Amino acid sequence: MIFSNEPVVKVNNACIFQGINTILKNVNFDIEKDEFVFLIGRTGSGKSSLLKTLYADLPLIMGEAQVVGYSIAHIKKKEIPFLRRKLGIVFQDFQLFPDRTVAENLYFVLRATGWKDKIKMKNRMIEVLMGVGLGGAATKMPHQLSGGEQQRVVIARALLNEPSILLADEPTGNLDPDVSDGIFKLFQEINKKGTAILMATHNYELLKKYPYRILKCENGQVLDSKTADISLSGTGI
Repeated sequence: MIFSNEPVVKVNNACIFQGINTILKNVNFDIEKDEFVFLIGRTGSGKSSLLKTLYADLPLIMGEAQVVGYSIAHIKKKEIPFLRRKLGIVFQDFQLFPDRTVAENLYFVLRATGWKDKIKMKNRMIEVLMGVGLGGAATKMPHQLSGGEQQRVVIARALLNEPSILLADEPTGNLDPDVSDGIFKLFQEINKKGTAILMATHNYELLKKYPYRILKCENGQVLDSKTADISLSGTGI
C-alpha cells in the first residue's frame, strides 16, 4: 500500500493510442489513494485502452502518467512486473487457467511476483480467498465454480500483493444482476479498507445508486464529474 499523500494515479496531457489511432487526447485526472471512481462511455470510446495504458499494456507515447509511483511514459519493460505488483487488475472474462485449481491459479501469481516462502504464500492465498467469501474453494477447478465465484477468485488474485489501486474492466459485465450486486459490494468493502478503485462499467443502475465520482470517455475526451456536469445519456449503458 502507498502511505504518502500523493495520488495513486496522476495523468497529465496524455494521449491514448490503440496502434496508430488516437483514441483519447488531452487526458488529465488524478485518483486519490482511497477514491472510488467509475469509468464510463460507449463501447469503443476508449475505456479499456485507458486502463491498458495505466497498467502498461499499451505504451504511453504522448503526455505523462504516474501510477503507484511509476512513470508510465518512461517505464522500462523490466519494471512492468513491479508496477503490476502494486496494481490489481480485474478482467470481465476472468482469465483463470482452466486446467489449474483455484489455489494453483493464485500460487502462479505469487511466484510470478517474487514470493518464495511457501508458508507465507499459503497464508496469503487463504487470507484473500476468505476475504472474498471463498474460503472453501482452494481445491476446486474454475469450471466447478459459478460465474460470480470465478469473478471473486479473480478479485482475490488481484488482491494478493495488497495493491494500492484496483483497475477493473467491467467486472460485472457477464454476471446476472443479483450476482453483480454482491461483486460490487465486495469492491466497496475493499475500497473502505483503503484501496482505490477505478471501475469501467456499463451498469447504469450502479451509477444511479452510488454517487461516486465519474470519468466519462466521450468524443475523444475524458470528462471528470469533479469539474464537469456529466450526462449519463449517450454512454451506451
